[in-house]
Amino acid sequence: MAASLLLAGCGASSGASDSDKQAVAGFFPLAWVTQEVAGDGWEVTNLTQPGGEPHDLGLSIAATADLDEADVIVFEHEFQPAVDDAIENVSDATLVDAAEAVELRSLEEGHEDEEEHGDSGTDPHFWQDPLLMADLGDAVAEGLADVDGENAATYRANADELRGELEQLDADFTEGLADCERDTVVVSHEAFGYLERYGLRFEGIAGLSPDAEPTPAVLGELEDLIAAEGITTVFSERLASPAMAESLAGDAGVETAVLDPIEGPGEGDDASDYVALMQQNLAALQRANGC
Repeated sequence: MAASLLLAGCGASSGASDSDKQAVAGFFPLAWVTQEVAGDGWEVTNLTQPGGEPHDLGLSIAATADLDEADVIVFEHEFQPAVDDAIENVSDATLVDAAEAVELRSLEEGHEDEEEHGDSGTDPHFWQDPLLMADLGDAVAEGLADVDGENAATYRANADELRGELEQLDADFTEGLADCERDTVVVSHEAFGYLERYGLRFEGIAGLSPDAEPTPAVLGELEDLIAAEGITTVFSERLASPAMAESLAGDAGVETAVLDPIEGPGEGDDASDYVALMQQNLAALQRANGC
């Protein structure tokens, strides 16, 4: 039921619902957590449409109306500027800001696109860490309880159950990546830094923004790294063009595969299941790195 409701929320914004309680989330991981914690009594709307790039979200009139009518809004401050602006101008909802609910990872110095991307020196892609997703679940439970105190115990229990599931996912990554032949992974853009705590090192062709263009020097350095480390795979991603990854892989003589940043829902039977999408990423990393 949660999956079907989330899929409905990922469709066109409607501004109307059969549910008395409305929650709006900025993009897929936030919407998934919100629906898991809220259960059937809430209508959860995802502002980012399937196939859309959440970084560059622009809000329609209908989406702005959804924000205006929402009881709870789950967002990540500075990740989607259009959402930040709309919340400031139209909303009096209870706000759950993921940037405050979880401890964001500090970026190393040297990212030229930090200021342009609006990340204020932190990596916004926290949902790659299952334990941080569990922390968000706790914050969502408190936000929902603020609106619907009668069911506060249910929301907190749902968040506890979600934490157990995410702790198991964390254990799967820890065990699955514990004994790899290689630990360096080349990806399209720097969306996977939170996975480094499992013993991997990620090198992005682009920076934090998937649309950034790498310099010839960066491409040359990555080609040398691939040869030196025996890297077998350059990863592209689902919501961005694979051209950069395919070009680098072709020049280096290695394969390409997809590693999903999980910024939007996937495809197939597990399209709306964050855990299933993360498990697919785990399997891809294991194949590429000889784990």
